[in-house]
Amino acid sequence: MGRVVCARLAAEGMAVRRVLHRGTSEAISPDADILVEEIGPSTSWDRALSGVDMVAHLAARVHVMRETAADPVAEFRRVNVQGTENLARAAARAGVSRFVFVSTAKVNGEATRGRPFSERDAPNPQDPYALSKWEAEQMLAKVAAVTGLAVTVLRPPLVYGPGVKANFLSLLRAVDSGVPLPLSSISNLRSLVYVGNLVHALSACLTQPAAANRTFFVSDDHDVSTPQLIREIAAALGKKPLLFPFSPALLRGAGLLTGRAEQIARLTGSLQVDVSSIKTALDWQPPFSLQQGLAQTVSWYRARSG
Repeated sequence: MGRVVCARLAAEGMAVRRVLHRGTSEAISPDADILVEEIGPSTSWDRALSGVDMVAHLAARVHVMRETAADPVAEFRRVNVQGTENLARAAARAGVSRFVFVSTAKVNGEATRGRPFSERDAPNPQDPYALSKWEAEQMLAKVAAVTGLAVTVLRPPLVYGPGVKANFLSLLRAVDSGVPLPLSSISNLRSLVYVGNLVHALSACLTQPAAANRTFFVSDDHDVSTPQLIREIAAALGKKPLLFPFSPALLRGAGLLTGRAEQIARLTGSLQVDVSSIKTALDWQPPFSLQQGLAQTVSWYRARSG
């Protein structure tokens, strides 16, 4: 996502400096890019922050499929909490005026029942990743209070678009391959955000005074059920969706037996976010529809698949 953010901000006329992990596979510009070994409590940000007015912090330790850390919670905190605090304090010392932190809707929980999450709801993180993001948000509020650094927090749900990984990519592959999916009986609603919409919101948070010291949910503002999403993906792929009915309760039971309970829960449950705050405060509207976002995602997927 960092590449998309930088491209948009540059297109808006901003001078952009990227900070990348030294092991990145992206093309490096020696004149414009800064490489760091890791993000943690001892990372030196002096060179990266010299002359910088605004910081968009997207990097994080996310879900690890094959966890090797002896203490995963401590490792999430080292990168996502202590690493973020170190960057925020360095930014304040360097005279940065705005710091935008990309958090996650999972700060509020894994599922909604009856109504979307709003910024007024009490956080309820359910895993080490979400917990570390919530702790980072709290820490940033303290840094802002002490230093005067203007901080904005964005909480996106599932982000899709070119470069998407994990479950969304698996769903793309399944629909593309014509695998029959037992999901037509699911009646849920999930919020998604196309990376282009997230970047557009992030840009508004960097530049608009009304975003200072606020927390916003962000999405495509078009929630869909799992069967609807599959039909939209199939349409973007030019395929016929192969859906058949199956009891959601039996699906969840199968998930427990096969060790895929979390994945099934995401397919069968609801997770919605209310984006009225960012729309009102920043006069923001997502510039891309779900169909446009999926078209771009499929275009990338086709090029990647050869």
